[in-house]
Amino acid sequence: MRLSITARLALLTAALTLVSALTLVGFIWQQTHDDAIGALRRNTIEQSDTLVSVWKSGGLPALRDALDDDAQAGDASLIAEIVDRKGRIVAGAGPEQIDVALTRTPFAIGHISRSQPWSGREVGFAVRRTGSMWLVTGRLLDDWERAQRTIARALFLALGLAVVLGVAGGLIVTRYVTRRIYRIADVVDAVADGAMDRRIGPLPGGGDAFDRLAQQIDGMLDRIDMLIGELRLVTDSVAHDLRSPIARLRARAEIASTAAEGEDRDSALAALITDADLVTRMLATLLEISRSQALRCDTLTLQQPERLTEEIAELYAPVVEEAGRNFSVSITGPPPEPLPLHRELLSQALANLIDNAIAHADGGTRVSLMLENMGGEIRISVGDNGPGIADGERENALRRFGRLDAARSRPGAGLGLSLVQAVARLHGGRLELGDNAPGLVASIILPARRGAERHE
Repeated sequence: MRLSITARLALLTAALTLVSALTLVGFIWQQTHDDAIGALRRNTIEQSDTLVSVWKSGGLPALRDALDDDAQAGDASLIAEIVDRKGRIVAGAGPEQIDVALTRTPFAIGHISRSQPWSGREVGFAVRRTGSMWLVTGRLLDDWERAQRTIARALFLALGLAVVLGVAGGLIVTRYVTRRIYRIADVVDAVADGAMDRRIGPLPGGGDAFDRLAQQIDGMLDRIDMLIGELRLVTDSVAHDLRSPIARLRARAEIASTAAEGEDRDSALAALITDADLVTRMLATLLEISRSQALRCDTLTLQQPERLTEEIAELYAPVVEEAGRNFSVSITGPPPEPLPLHRELLSQALANLIDNAIAHADGGTRVSLMLENMGGEIRISVGDNGPGIADGERENALRRFGRLDAARSRPGAGLGLSLVQAVARLHGGRLELGDNAPGLVASIILPARRGAERHE
């Protein structure tokens, strides 16, 4: 029979509590035992040394008097006696007959007599020679054993209480954990059934690992929802935006095939090639966007942003000037540290921004490429002084196939900024459109520190 996760968590918690309690009980028992034996050893050795000192200073009569004083104390568990060579008691309190070997013994535990009432009772004892006699000192372990039994009963009661508390604690912990897990599982099940708007949200007692897991799952669901929305938009937009170029391709192919004059046929074929190139560029840009989203961060290599900006400026300065615009480059702030970058994709993204500034900045006279080190971020921007984009239309301009009304008369598919945005996300950054007063400034913002640390 397979146990549920609730039962397994409860049993695991109870088992851990039991093991901890057993370990603690064993430690206390062993420590108590060692302390008691240690105390008995010290007391027996001290008693033996004291009586030997009495014998050395006053002889056997003084030792007899000392032993008589100990016997008069009435301690039935005490052993303090002088025995002869055969182990028979001569003076003091203790067994009438000692049945252990009479050799010098600093301390030992065992049975020392078969006579009653000492038979079968353990004694902690010491044996010392005093002239022709032997001094035997020690104490019965009865009191210590009773104390040990009392301690053992208390420890086993504590162990039973620990087991009960462990089971109760296991149930509480299980309820606490499974309640959070079930909340996450419910959201995942709802999303699997198509409710893409469901989110876990903050969990009670936030800030722990479950809350972090919830945040990561919510972030993943947001990303999935966005990608599904973009996929739906791409599907709809491809079907809509490719309809016109394909229709023109077919119409111009028919014109070319039926044209009687060579000049008309050449003109139709040239227009046919132009429309075919447009469709090819649209598909190629879509592939580049998908490629940039599929790349992993560990494919990036350390590059110097300042050097990359200078190369783009050197390459595109003649293109901008040929289009009748003034081109300027500015690098502000301290030189940035090398960052993990995808050189080809980032170069293409900046090229797209420059092409957009040339193509769409009607009436503009200048294009600028800027690199700014802002400490925690690196901002690479392309600006112009054309009409710009109104605040309310900038979000639409960043969407795939998003084309503003002013740009619909020009060739294109509205994918350039989407590619730039995908490249920025690949680098852990973002794309921002701002007001250049006048004109538009498009900025790729890259994390200076986080990106380097992630690459390492």
